[in-house]
Amino acid sequence: MTESLPSGGAVLDVDELEARWADAWRPEQVAERLDGVGPPWCIAAGWALDLFRGEQSRPHGDLEISVPAAGFPKIRHHFPEFTFDAVGSGRVWSGAGAEELAATHQTWLRDPASGRFLFDVFREPHEGRTWIFRRDERLRLPYDAIIERTADGIPYLVPELVLLLLPRDR
Repeated sequence: MTESLPSGGAVLDVDELEARWADAWRPEQVAERLDGVGPPWCIAAGWALDLFRGEQSRPHGDLEISVPAAGFPKIRHHFPEFTFDAVGSGRVWSGAGAEELAATHQTWLRDPASGRFLFDVFREPHEGRTWIFRRDERLRLPYDAIIERTADGIPYLVPELVLLLLPRDR
């Protein structure tokens, strides 16, 4: 991810975002589509905590997954009927190209027919099969150590890292 964002991008207000995330997928829907995909990936953020707990603790307005940045093209390939939009600093770049992807770490999967967002992909820094914390590259862990699985086999990020990755302004 670069330090400066590309020009353009749309600003979406809170009400519009809420409406466009109304059909967000659940973890099992993503897991079904990504079954057997090569790069390590996992459910992140709030859903990851619920998968760790074994039950849903609250309503979720969205769903995030985490994937090594270099593995994103393989993830993208599994959703040819959808569009990926880059997201950063309150802006959305529709149909993200190389410049937008290089400048951001979030990508929202969008249904082009309805305009609804279905899930969010965090494209994370890594070296091979080693995850790198995007805020401090000294923190590195093997993917095998940061991904757990539910009894149904859904991969999720360990709670310690979910909490570490919370936005700094909370």
